[in-house]
Amino acid sequence: MNAIRSAGSLAGLTVGAFLIAFGFNQMLIPHRLLSGGLSGVAMMLGYATGWPVNLMYFALNVPVLAWGWFVLGRSFVLWSIYSVAAATFLMQFTPVSPLVTDPVLGAVFGGVIFGFGSGLSLRFGGSSGGFDVIASVVTRKRDIPVGMLLFLLNGAVIGTLALQTGDWDIVLYSMLSIFAAGKVVDLVHIRQVKVTAFIITRETEKLLDKLLTLERGVTVIRTRGAYDRTEKDMLMTVTTRYELAALRRTIRTLDPKAFVNIVETVGVIGEFRRI
Repeated sequence: MNAIRSAGSLAGLTVGAFLIAFGFNQMLIPHRLLSGGLSGVAMMLGYATGWPVNLMYFALNVPVLAWGWFVLGRSFVLWSIYSVAAATFLMQFTPVSPLVTDPVLGAVFGGVIFGFGSGLSLRFGGSSGGFDVIASVVTRKRDIPVGMLLFLLNGAVIGTLALQTGDWDIVLYSMLSIFAAGKVVDLVHIRQVKVTAFIITRETEKLLDKLLTLERGVTVIRTRGAYDRTEKDMLMTVTTRYELAALRRTIRTLDPKAFVNIVETVGVIGEFRRI
């Protein structure tokens, strides 16, 4: 099972890296637009010096990923290293030529493609490096959507671009690209969306043994059915929408007759482990 899961993560990260490379080289770089984050810094340096953007993208991510190694854990950083390396490699072989001639289309769809690739990287356990690493640290502590946090961080990059070039067309196009990317990241990467599951079951101990290994708290409430007067247990647990599919499989395997009510959770006060 772990091998299958790792293969799925590898495939997802590879697709994400390809989308990042495609969005950069076919949509953003030909119009001299920015993606924001460290990749945006790499683009600015590339436009100013003529150096390869993909190599600077990799070089700028090395110290950030090294820092993340000690804060976020080895698994996340190892997958992120793969994602960054794969995007760097694929950018080398993706032609830098405009797929569209209109810079507005390049900004919007470049942002959408890059955001989808970045979101896939986050969803499959890694990141596209740069500000994604910083955002992953912050969102483990605070209930802040990843995409909007990235948009705020990228404002600093856009400000630098405005001071450097004074070209407000490029600045506004780049802001449009970053906003589109942030929205798509939030649609694809759904770890921050929480749900509460109410599970009415006769297999309390079996479910508890499995659910507690997921490092989510579970509350057991004794209930009695109004129709048949049968006493059962109701298990209440808060998890993320990202983990919901695994929770459903667990319940179906251990107690196919369980009644489950799943509701979206607006917020959580108290300890909640964000993974």
